[in-house]
Amino acid sequence: MTSLPSDSYPSDSHPLSKDESPSEEGLSTSEESGETSLASHAEDVDLISTPSAHQMTEGEICQILQHGEMDDIQMLPYSSNYNLLTLVTLDGMELTAVYKPQQGESPLWDFTSGTLCKREVAAYVVSSALGWSLIPPTILRDGNYGIGSVQLYIEHDDSKHYFTVQEDERFASILRKLALFDFITNNADRKSGHCLIDIDGRLWAIDHGICFHHEYKLRTVIWEFSGNPIEPEILNDLELLRSVLDQPTNSYTASLSQLLSSSEQLAMVQRLELLLESGTYPTPLPHRRNYPWPPV
Repeated sequence: MTSLPSDSYPSDSHPLSKDESPSEEGLSTSEESGETSLASHAEDVDLISTPSAHQMTEGEICQILQHGEMDDIQMLPYSSNYNLLTLVTLDGMELTAVYKPQQGESPLWDFTSGTLCKREVAAYVVSSALGWSLIPPTILRDGNYGIGSVQLYIEHDDSKHYFTVQEDERFASILRKLALFDFITNNADRKSGHCLIDIDGRLWAIDHGICFHHEYKLRTVIWEFSGNPIEPEILNDLELLRSVLDQPTNSYTASLSQLLSSSEQLAMVQRLELLLESGTYPTPLPHRRNYPWPPV
């Protein structure tokens, strides 16, 4: 039986084996246990140099992540959950990825235990269905510590995040899409540091384990577009997504049905319809916590 390495643990935690599940004691809320950005601890990780994923198609990357041999490098520190940096190898090709095993998820009273890794993958599916490519390739598979999400690691400048680029016109389009994406997926934890800027200057969104709740939980730092009309080309993408979700046999819809509950799927459709009916970017609700903490 394989256990997570104890020397990488916070002092108040204990190793989890493949046959163990997180304790139900000491449940916290998703507001208290938001995920920590990789940017916040990238400098603590000695990355192994791997061939550039830029030379691969998205499909090729997913194949490697799904079927490659995983060699866990080390635990990523400062996270609410157990996240491991891993090297995935298939047919001589190597990718660095972030592996989030289900058994390492911290229990939350407002999210069903053992579902955070599935929500990570569901977010990638929605991004792909929209054609927006906001999220690095992410799959669900068995790893050295059981089932979990495996996401391509993005090499990035850890001094850059949403707050440092929000006024940069080059990122305006993708940030507008991200604001809508977070509303559709009901993202309860869009911190500034969950926006990574890669070595080519592209923005990626990460950490989507506490999305898709059927109750409204949107907490984000991206509110500057509130009340503005949604651009026609983006509305068209939203219409196409609505059409996809009406087709049970569509591959995207079929995938989401395996990752989310029926109530969560219905609530997502309702949020999407609200955007289409209003034609405007969402605004913060009064008397609610609309921002995550900490914000970075």
